[in-house]
Amino acid sequence: MPTKVPAHPRLLAMLAVADLWHDRKVSFCVVASLVAVIAPLLLLFGLKYGVVSQLNDELLSDPRNLELRPSGNHNLPLDWFARWQAMPEVAFVMPLTRSLNSEASLLKDNLHFLADVELIPSGAGDPLLSGLTPPCAGELLLSASAASRLQVQTGDKLRLVVQRQYQGQHQRGQTEVKVAGILPASAFGRPAALLTLDLLVATEDFRDGFAAPLLGINQGEMAPPRTHYARARLYAKALPQVAELAERLAAEHIDSQMRGAEIESVQAISRVLGLIFAVIGAAAVLGAVAALGGALLASIERKRREWALLRLMGFDRCAIAALVVIQATLLALLAFALALPLYAFGSAVFNSALGANLDQSGFVCRLTAQHLLLALACTLLLSALVAVMGGWRATRIEAAESLRSGF
Repeated sequence: MPTKVPAHPRLLAMLAVADLWHDRKVSFCVVASLVAVIAPLLLLFGLKYGVVSQLNDELLSDPRNLELRPSGNHNLPLDWFARWQAMPEVAFVMPLTRSLNSEASLLKDNLHFLADVELIPSGAGDPLLSGLTPPCAGELLLSASAASRLQVQTGDKLRLVVQRQYQGQHQRGQTEVKVAGILPASAFGRPAALLTLDLLVATEDFRDGFAAPLLGINQGEMAPPRTHYARARLYAKALPQVAELAERLAAEHIDSQMRGAEIESVQAISRVLGLIFAVIGAAAVLGAVAALGGALLASIERKRREWALLRLMGFDRCAIAALVVIQATLLALLAFALALPLYAFGSAVFNSALGANLDQSGFVCRLTAQHLLLALACTLLLSALVAVMGGWRATRIEAAESLRSGF
């Protein structure tokens, strides 16, 4: 009986490399067939990820795509806002006054003033801030269009003016505010001012006939503490969650408006590209399995005497199977390494030709390091599974075949 040789990994690796080099022409053909599958798949998935990611980034760059705007006026208690803010899908929620009471005039001087400016309450986490600090008491942030029409810069002073009829007299409530910052033009298109909720509530109390010390008006009774608000500013954390939050609002009998068409178009593109990638990828993977499996089986059949000789030398079935798996893994690693430069070249061509109309940060074909590692893991796993079938075939070769073959 032959003494069994332990399946030492180093010995098996040396034998696998030596055998592949001995049959280097066949090995080259197998590697080339795998490269022809891996490189196009990387490019295809890079296009899918790049196009969809670019569209998502463009949508996310405009925070209004994540906004849900409840229609009409309601009677929302404070605990409603606390409950919605606690939802993991909600990025930001803020009370709003009635729509008719959310406008005011801004004056810089007699030549620069702006009527009916939209007043928006803001705070920490507001998607409209675009990295700016939330306004404090006596401050506001202006949209780019409002700042341009008023010709003001950060640090300038303005007067916020609200008017009302009180006991047959015309009254003007006003307060001086500092421009703490100017929003990017992409954040908000209309003339608007982001301010504290207290100041917005003061403008509504003033119009409702109450005293408004923040606006310099002490006539009238003090407004009772706020326990309910008519509307809300509401933002989702991600695009797919916008429709989900809209359904939750509808379940509470609150109709809302959102930019559903833009979101749905991106999701539709993602689904179509996903289907295309899945079909082409499945066909390519089946081709790779057939190529690799056929090459391994053909090699095993050609080397029946060599496998039998290894059995006579004491290699057990596990060692034989491991040898086949190592060979397939080495071929897959080499093919993936050669496919990467081809992917990089194709990606550069796509980005140069198709990305001409994008900004400098835009791309149409891109894979992250995580994507490449996942692709490598899938390649090695697939090759190992195919090699297991070939290894099983090699283990069925008996040592006695070497004697019948003339050894």
